[in-house]
Amino acid sequence: MNIFEKIKQEIMADPMNESYTKMGISPIFKASADARIAIVGQAPGRKAEATQLFWNDLSGDRLREWLGVSREIFYNTNRIAQLPMDFYYPGKAKTGDAPPRKGFAQKWHPRLLEEMPDVEIIILIGSYSQKYYLNVRREKSLTETVRNFQKYLPEYFPLVHPSPLNLGWLKQNPWYEEDVLPALKEIVHKNL
Repeated sequence: MNIFEKIKQEIMADPMNESYTKMGISPIFKASADARIAIVGQAPGRKAEATQLFWNDLSGDRLREWLGVSREIFYNTNRIAQLPMDFYYPGKAKTGDAPPRKGFAQKWHPRLLEEMPDVEIIILIGSYSQKYYLNVRREKSLTETVRNFQKYLPEYFPLVHPSPLNLGWLKQNPWYEEDVLPALKEIVHKNL
């Protein structure tokens, strides 16, 4: 059993995940000793949980477009790791999905990243990952954090969530497609 399979078994045996394990739901993440890019999003959605495939929805289609990678490369390369802030679907909230559970990333991310020594960039998608990884280094808003992405390089690259719900934000912030996405694609392709 490799180290990542061992960690997966530990995650499934953890009391905080007992209800998922009893229902036969596995944690959704991807880690590899060959990873050079780690993508940290919120948590798997309903469709991802049902198919056991991360970013398997319209948001994932847009994310792959932003990264400049095909679906095949996104899922099949060991160069891209997927570490959501929670590896299980947290359920619905009043608006969208519930937030990732507190303490999950703190417990498992350091352990997994320790086994991926070649990660060059951690792509932080949305406010939960940015709050955890950037902490007090964040700007006053997600928009300003993303606008100032260069401030966090070469370790981190903050992005907005690629959800279809953010179409209005994308229209109001044309600098995102003009300045941020070309820089993102360049970094991704350098590390594939």
